[in-house]
Amino acid sequence: METAQFKWIDTHCHLYVAEFDQDRAEMVGRALASGVYKMMLPNIDTQSIPGMLELVKAYPGHCFPMIGLHPCSVKDNFAEVLDQMEPELNSGSYIGVGETGIDLFWDTTFKVKQIEAFERQIGWAKKFRLPVIIHSRESLDLTIEVIERHHEQDLKGIFHCFSGTQEQINRIERLGFKVGIGGVATFKKAGLAEMLAQIPLSMMVLETDAPYLAPVPYRGKRNEPSYLGLVGQKIADVLSMPLEEVARITSSNAESVYGKKD
Repeated sequence: METAQFKWIDTHCHLYVAEFDQDRAEMVGRALASGVYKMMLPNIDTQSIPGMLELVKAYPGHCFPMIGLHPCSVKDNFAEVLDQMEPELNSGSYIGVGETGIDLFWDTTFKVKQIEAFERQIGWAKKFRLPVIIHSRESLDLTIEVIERHHEQDLKGIFHCFSGTQEQINRIERLGFKVGIGGVATFKKAGLAEMLAQIPLSMMVLETDAPYLAPVPYRGKRNEPSYLGLVGQKIADVLSMPLEEVARITSSNAESVYGKKD
């Protein structure tokens, strides 16, 4: 399969993490060679900011930073951490707020604090007119409800790693948000492949979540942006449409969320 002839945008990849320390330049090179010309970098906590910004500096026009506190990083001191992060937004260099949201898969101890942290970061998105990138593992209804409560006409964003129901798709569509489709769509037993036919292509953006959730045939291995075309091919197969159209429309959708970044 040849996907490099098309232009792809990876809307969600953690390229600054230790898993890429040994071959980061080669990995980015493979991404660019495969047609992935823009890679959006969601932040996790304060410790991940310096490495992310180094990557952005090394690949201007290709790597773009976000700022946010991942729900799994929310602890008792989350307010102080957010206080440290917020001034970063004044630089104007960030393209989104995230990755934020609610994660009830591993631990519900900090559920209330995760909601509070999420709501504060939604406030950042409104104040700085940036999209909000939402993590919603085992909490999709709840995260949709929070967005519905705080929704305004200009608020936009992406429900990252989407794997929901038709009703949830409809609610997200009414909000004007997009859904991130990644490697899980290629998993035979995930059920997302069947759901793809129910999601309007106008709502889809592509993501790898690298280094996690590698698509088939790399499942179980380290993921990277150069595999993004495999996700695009799965969508093209399910929707019976040309791969070129999937690349064009999903990249246009991504630009509509983040704005054109050169």
